[in-house]
Amino acid sequence: MRRIALVVLLLCLLAGTTGGILIVEFCPDPYRPGDPDEYLVLEGEGMLDRFVLSDGKGGFRFPPGTRIDGRLVVARNGPAFEETHGYLPDFEIEGRTPAVPDVVSSGNLLMANQADALYLYRGATLVQQVAWPADVRPREGQVHYLEEGVWDPRPFFIGQSRFSPATFDGVAVTAFAAPDCAYDAFSAAVASAEREVLANVYEFTDPAMAADLIRARERGAAVTVLLEGGPVGGIPPEERAIAGILNQSGIVVLSMTTTDAAHAKYRYDHAKYIVIDAGTVLIGSENFKPGGYPAPGLQGNRGWGACLEDPGLAAYFREVFLFDAAGGDIVPFEGTAAGVHVPYAPAYTAEFAPCRAEGARVTPVLSPDTSALILRLIEGAEESIAIEQAYITNETAYELNPYLAAAIDASRRGVAVRVLLDACWFNVEGDADNDEMVDLINRIAAAEGLPLEARIVDLAANNLAKVHNKGVIVDGRAVLVSSINWNANSPAFNREAGVIIEHPGVAAYYARVFADDWDAAAAGGTVIPGPDRLKMVAAACILAGLMGLYVYRRGRT
Repeated sequence: MRRIALVVLLLCLLAGTTGGILIVEFCPDPYRPGDPDEYLVLEGEGMLDRFVLSDGKGGFRFPPGTRIDGRLVVARNGPAFEETHGYLPDFEIEGRTPAVPDVVSSGNLLMANQADALYLYRGATLVQQVAWPADVRPREGQVHYLEEGVWDPRPFFIGQSRFSPATFDGVAVTAFAAPDCAYDAFSAAVASAEREVLANVYEFTDPAMAADLIRARERGAAVTVLLEGGPVGGIPPEERAIAGILNQSGIVVLSMTTTDAAHAKYRYDHAKYIVIDAGTVLIGSENFKPGGYPAPGLQGNRGWGACLEDPGLAAYFREVFLFDAAGGDIVPFEGTAAGVHVPYAPAYTAEFAPCRAEGARVTPVLSPDTSALILRLIEGAEESIAIEQAYITNETAYELNPYLAAAIDASRRGVAVRVLLDACWFNVEGDADNDEMVDLINRIAAAEGLPLEARIVDLAANNLAKVHNKGVIVDGRAVLVSSINWNANSPAFNREAGVIIEHPGVAAYYARVFADDWDAAAAGGTVIPGPDRLKMVAAACILAGLMGLYVYRRGRT
């Protein structure tokens, strides 16, 4: 009996080691012409002697005695895969290099871009199959991956990171708001730098912020700046000039862009953060522009930011920066020797000073890696949600933005929800932008009797250039400070960065800023004139002047 029990146990163990081998990742349509770097990944433990991979037309098996312990990468062409990913695969299908073992092919397994399938057999038994477009959506550059039995829980493309959620306790926080005190917070943080400053920002056109980084470099700190290489509208002359000034001072300036060597990792590098001395992170909604971090006493955007002091949190963001700043899509950005023009800004009376708090719990939010944390934040609300966004766009004409949908669902269970959107002309002059979104939200609230309300901000009442914020406050305890816009692109395809800060004092600070903007919008928002409206306003002013002159002259006769 003991011998039989041992045999049964051995068979169970063997079944467990081989039965767990699965296809967990594949890329049928990489960016390189002809797709020589297409690949698949097996994961599990056990011998591979009886396993066969097929696409229904061709296939391969492994050399006798091959064993898998963890992950095993099979690429079509080893050297091509190495050029794309920076390391050689475990096996290759087309024998091109002695450094990579070959699989034993039968026919030619080539993964078609738009429609195909992969089949994993163990002997004559079909262990797994995955087909596209049935199981995954085909898209150039996308890596399809299996996580907890689900294919593609989020879009994932060649070169991108897969950072996991992490939470850090005991973080010291300095919360700040733009335009009131944003520049002072930035300048003070950079002034503390002694060894290293890593800055990742979508756009950089502010000479005062550049001067702060140059002073850090002059003190001996190593400063590196990573910029988006193809922002909407192109790189402005002011940014090229800033890059030139930074380069002249010895600061390394890089840009992320598609090159001959590699496709850009993200649609846009839209993050806005700096890491200082591996101990401090400054992060927010604003670009490094005069409107985002205006000089004290000058008008600018409404934005939220936070300076966070914690070695573990800083190490996390430092790893993110170093990952993003490496690869064939990262190139030096030398800039120009031109001067920098700073646009005129009206005077502004600050209302909010920075708020210091100790002992916060902070969770980084990265797009596209952990954008789902925003949904969890909203879905976990029990009492209130305050949302202040530059804009919100729906996924389709029939499908709400998922974050907005989660907020509306929260109102259906009794959570009080307020949504405040920008009123600048480019966010209200279209046929489906902020004013239509506010109307839609309020119609849903009225039809269902929900504790839900949306408003357009009154920029003139609070002397703001625009609302560029991407913030959320939940239950007076947790705040999202981020660069993540509420559209289809930002959470899924951009590199974005934010944090969820859990601390009642910090939440109360941002709630006061939000309430100031919300209360000013009570009578209906004002719209900053766009190009066409400026012409109309100018024409109206001229007409009014002529009428005044006519009345004046009539009065003198």
